[in-house]
Amino acid sequence: MWNGKKRAALLLAAAMGMSVIAGAMPAMASEEPTTLVYGSGDYTRINPAMDEHCEINVLLFDGLTDHDGDNNIIPRLAKEWTYDEETTTYTFYLEEGVKWHDGEEFTAEDVKFTIEAIMDPENGAENAPNYEDVEEITVIDPYTVSFKLSAPNYAFLEYMTMAILPKHLLEGEDMQESDFFRAPIGTGPYKLTGWDEGQAIIMEKNEDYFAGPANIDRLIFKIVTDDNAKALQLQSGELNLSQVTPKDAVLFENDGVHTVYDEKTSDYRGILYNFWNEYWQENADLIPAISYAIDRQAILDAVLLGCGDVAYGPLQRNVYNCEDVEHYDYDPAKAEELLAAAGCEKDAEGFWCRNDERISFVINATPGDQVRVDMAMIAAQQLQAIGLDVSANVPADGIDWGGQQCCIIGWGSPFDADDHTYKVFGTDKGANYSGYSNELVDEYLTAARQTDVPEERMAAYADFQKELAQTPAYTFFCYIDAMYVADSTIQGIATDTVLGHHGVGIFWNVCDWTIE
Repeated sequence: MWNGKKRAALLLAAAMGMSVIAGAMPAMASEEPTTLVYGSGDYTRINPAMDEHCEINVLLFDGLTDHDGDNNIIPRLAKEWTYDEETTTYTFYLEEGVKWHDGEEFTAEDVKFTIEAIMDPENGAENAPNYEDVEEITVIDPYTVSFKLSAPNYAFLEYMTMAILPKHLLEGEDMQESDFFRAPIGTGPYKLTGWDEGQAIIMEKNEDYFAGPANIDRLIFKIVTDDNAKALQLQSGELNLSQVTPKDAVLFENDGVHTVYDEKTSDYRGILYNFWNEYWQENADLIPAISYAIDRQAILDAVLLGCGDVAYGPLQRNVYNCEDVEHYDYDPAKAEELLAAAGCEKDAEGFWCRNDERISFVINATPGDQVRVDMAMIAAQQLQAIGLDVSANVPADGIDWGGQQCCIIGWGSPFDADDHTYKVFGTDKGANYSGYSNELVDEYLTAARQTDVPEERMAAYADFQKELAQTPAYTFFCYIDAMYVADSTIQGIATDTVLGHHGVGIFWNVCDWTIE
């Protein structure tokens, strides 16, 4: 809980420029610094090389490339680059004079070190599939680095948005366990100056940021893991900005104090089936029937108040989406027809059985994520309605990815179509948490990343989506809008950028924000 002493300490930090943990912040100027308090999930570490979808990464770190408000690739630590098609080699020319937060100079050695660390299988990075075709990294001089690929990968510039880490602080360190990831040093627009574990992460703006300093002096990520608590703390003024559920967002509309931002995302929800679990190894053929029994629109309306879109695949918010696939529109009669065709029969109590055992499984949902919890409960009710013995569960210790039967999953990227497909659905890839494996899916995703001809990519991604629909890894529910509530004094939050998984991306232009 956020007790009174912790709250008082945080407010003191905001008002007086004092850190809530040992050590003093920089001396305060005569004018009181501007402070934004954001309702954040918890962090046990800040490790962009190993972990994804964290808002804090873009505040502390930079990649060689970046995204603009339309999610196009733009320069960041690399001021320009070239690509040699004959040798499949990218060469990046780096900004000079960029400093790490500790004052050391950023160089091409840091770039080589970071990507090699991600590629190293000993480090277990879920981002490793993004760089599996990197054959050689060459530091040409302190401000020039090249990447020779074994095959074309036209999502490569996308993956060079990866945060670069300091070699001088991490060389020889354990990339999963190093203390660095609890006191990270980056090149980004904000510096970490305090971390009260489980309570707050404090960042001061980097006055020497190479792209120009931010306007807001201090950001505090206040740890609030429960969705309902975020709404209460926005109302009390303890938070200035937070993502909330659509149901809670209604509380702030037209209150004269807050602005509600309904942000489109590429973020979908659905049921992930665990194919490492023996149950789905034996019953994967029943997943289409399960999918027909889900009323997606009812889930969207009940849980999200209609703030989103019904989902049928992983690329609906992407230019390479293929609509000509099986949508699994709600059809309980079709679901029962498929169950019967698979040799299932109903018992005396009306439950479907296979080999004299009820078709029975548990849908897990992440603790504290009210949207996922509500979706799991409604989905279980809908499946029970056609005679499947399904229940919802919120495991106190979180999701057991390898041991569970299934759970409510979320993925989705607003960027290149390769992102959140190749490593999510490819056999044995770093973010394939379902154990899904399909040789044709692997073939189509590989073909799509190896061509820059739009028509060829379109055909490959269409084949991928059709095959995935025929042998589903997930039962897709819906794409969700990210509902953010902010003090109306905060200006500059973009309203027309498609955000990513978990609604990440709100801070993409934070340097331009002001507090009036």
